[in-house]
Amino acid sequence: MFDEKPLIVPIFIPNQGCPHRCVFCDQEKITSQPASPIDGQRVHALLDLARRSTAFCERKHREVAFYGGTFASLSENTIRELLGAVAPYLQEEIFHSVRVSTRPDSLDEKKAALLKVLGVSTVELGTQSMDDEVLRMAQRGHTALDTERTVGLLRQHRFRVGIQLMPGLPGDSAERFSATVQKVIRMKPDMVRLYPVVVIRGTELAQWVESGKYRALGLEEAVRICAEGCLCLEEAGIPVIRIGLMASASLREKGQVLGGPWHESFGHLVRSEIYQRRIEAFLPGPGEAKRISIRIPSKDIALLRGHRNEGIRRIEKTTKALIDGILADDSLPSGRIRVEIR
Repeated sequence: MFDEKPLIVPIFIPNQGCPHRCVFCDQEKITSQPASPIDGQRVHALLDLARRSTAFCERKHREVAFYGGTFASLSENTIRELLGAVAPYLQEEIFHSVRVSTRPDSLDEKKAALLKVLGVSTVELGTQSMDDEVLRMAQRGHTALDTERTVGLLRQHRFRVGIQLMPGLPGDSAERFSATVQKVIRMKPDMVRLYPVVVIRGTELAQWVESGKYRALGLEEAVRICAEGCLCLEEAGIPVIRIGLMASASLREKGQVLGGPWHESFGHLVRSEIYQRRIEAFLPGPGEAKRISIRIPSKDIALLRGHRNEGIRRIEKTTKALIDGILADDSLPSGRIRVEIR
């Protein structure tokens, strides 16, 4: 059983193994890593560096994760070299597991068996959508059926399975993304990531924005869509382990993001939105109180407050009451509040 928060050592292989670039993709900017090939020696160096970090001994479970690119489409020699470099660390229990990211159409029986024998325990699929028209417009080059087939294959080999989704792709809508979420729930993956589409300078999608061919999601719209998707997934018992792109140094540079819901705290915005929805039933109705105080578990306070106290303003607008105080009360379960009317 994995720890709730394992130490993950990321090894980025931007665009390596990818058959082409999708309309939205610039993995070098997303990861702030060059697209130069990585070898076993580099893997050794990164893992040895991680061992010297202060967080290393603090986590009981430590995982090596190959992100970016299409891992299963690398040559067999490269796969053996990269995973072979990790093998001694697994044997000595310095690290405990390996995960890789790959396209749904990159795996067959032979590749799945190879990854399993070389120590991979989790495979994340860049599914992006379960709508074939959306996939076609994004120039993904695979279908929803490819995802269904590959999830079944990975289950047969007893991998943990992750699904990565991208709301806001060309041709997508809130309704289509909701349908995607329902199809993913039926496949019962072990985890999901939500990456709403961000328009990055230099991509084909950036050209589509400039020509008026594509309209990116606004921030509020993306928060709502992701909150609704996250609620459905987690109510079905599927954890959402990441919401929004990592705030890399490259994406922070002025002019690199041309559109879409780019926000360094996007995940927190979504989690706060979900929290606000869950506590609505515990709040007084409009005009029932002039002033209120709220008792809340200490770990939930940041979610209640929201980004820059937007959650506080939302509650005051909804209840038409001023909030006198927010009091930590760890006798309450997470997700519950107690309102005292003054």
